[in-house]
Amino acid sequence: MQDFAHRVALVTGASTGIGEAVAAELFHRGATVMMTGRHRETLAAAAAKIDPSERRAIPLVMDVRDPQSVSRGIEGTLQRCGGLHCLVNNAGITGPHEVPISQYANEDWREVIETCLSGTFFGMKYALPAIVASGGGAVVNLSSANGVVGIAGIAPYTAAKHGILGLTRSAALEFAAQGVRVNAVGPGYVDTPAMGELPAQLRRQMAASHPMGRMATREEVAKTVAFLLSDDSSFTTGAFYSIDGGYTAR
Repeated sequence: MQDFAHRVALVTGASTGIGEAVAAELFHRGATVMMTGRHRETLAAAAAKIDPSERRAIPLVMDVRDPQSVSRGIEGTLQRCGGLHCLVNNAGITGPHEVPISQYANEDWREVIETCLSGTFFGMKYALPAIVASGGGAVVNLSSANGVVGIAGIAPYTAAKHGILGLTRSAALEFAAQGVRVNAVGPGYVDTPAMGELPAQLRRQMAASHPMGRMATREEVAKTVAFLLSDDSSFTTGAFYSIDGGYTAR
């Protein structure tokens, strides 16, 4: 299936985890994928694993917290690829866990908000006009199951993921008539390499928190993202898709 042939996609936080899986899925569907991240070596290794020639999976060092870095990244994409049709705002961090608001360090709050929420804002701020100029396309923002419920001890992450839904809906309304669809997905716990480093008991608890009794795979999230970027969802904008094994259905 080559439903993304001749399309250019930019995926943030693509050196590992969900972002890497999304980049691979879009590549295998025919897209040219700009894979962004802050660390050159890990980013280049991820891109080379997907496409050793680096012709269609291209590493791009970019810091989503820095608007100038994002602006340069979008401009560089246009210069190299001649357009931009899809954006996936995936980069994010959870910050410290099990810390009540009254004890949460101000610098940790800023780091989470700047990475997750401001990073999504900057991505859309600079990419949306480029997508319009390229003839239209789609954006998918990574929120979370935590974007519609609260979890004690990670208030900044909760706030950021709720905020991403607001940004998604506003952008969807602003660009609906300009040929750009904007949607969000909300994964539950996903079996990423980072999850594999956690204690086995904690992993079992996380898996059991989903009614389906397991974590999502990265590929399951990537396929939903690809669907929302594809023409198969051509009348879908401003939507939130849960990928949480029933976590938020309770």
